[in-house]
Amino acid sequence: MKRIVSILTLALLATGLSAQEPADTLWKYNGVISLNFSQMALSNWAAGGEQSISGNGRVTLAANYLSKDAKVAWANELILGYGLLQQGDDAARKSDDKIDFSSKFGYKAGGNWKYSSLLSFRSQFTEGYANPGDENRTVISNFLAPAYLNLSFGMDYKPSETFAILLAPVTGKMTFVMDDGLSAAGAFGVDQGATSRAEFGGFVKISWSTDLMKNVKLNTKLDLFSNYLENPQYVDVNFDLLLSMKVNDYISASFITQLIYDYDIKFDITDEAGTVIGEEDRIQLKELFGVGLTYSF
Repeated sequence: MKRIVSILTLALLATGLSAQEPADTLWKYNGVISLNFSQMALSNWAAGGEQSISGNGRVTLAANYLSKDAKVAWANELILGYGLLQQGDDAARKSDDKIDFSSKFGYKAGGNWKYSSLLSFRSQFTEGYANPGDENRTVISNFLAPAYLNLSFGMDYKPSETFAILLAPVTGKMTFVMDDGLSAAGAFGVDQGATSRAEFGGFVKISWSTDLMKNVKLNTKLDLFSNYLENPQYVDVNFDLLLSMKVNDYISASFITQLIYDYDIKFDITDEAGTVIGEEDRIQLKELFGVGLTYSF
């Protein structure tokens, strides 16, 4: 929790400093901070059910540079998310946990094309468990376990402010597993006992945003990566969708979906008795819906 507070504090300080920049700067800064809560209490409720309380927070910060001649563009974005859910007498468990940073630099090539490079980083704040409600719960993820660092070079096509596609045939991908137990188990595709894995391949990033109707906005991002050196037919997929609905200046609702497929992430296959009999790759899916307070700047 201290790690979360420290990172959020630094993010908010950076936001405050950026707000003091002169109005004629070539940099543009913006951000959104949202807090969503829900709670259900039951007393002698004949229909049954369990009491629950949940909350999640999300911070999105952006810093974008565009030269006066529009030849040089540099876009930076940081997304932080964390949420907790408690049901009945069970211990609290995570409902969201996200660190996502990207920095894209482009130089105009002609028309709507730019020579571009992209640096991106993804991880999480705290431990994740396969069986969070059990006393003997199993750790399946942690801070920097996994963490993904990508460096891509290619061409960026941006015909409008709402759509962009990056085609990067030269991409290096690093997977880090900085947890001793997960490293020893060879989790997330690293060799047993190793803390990192390097891949070289091709990368495609597609982003699109649109106003579906008044005060309803859709933002989507799709990342695709193929490792040239090993199993190139298995393409890593990371898809994000954010649907935001504005009620007024401070209250909004949001629907968030994330879909991940990574051939190197394996899940246990068990028989009817619960015995592990093998492993398989699976599609991961997460959905969040919340109504709460939002501050934009």
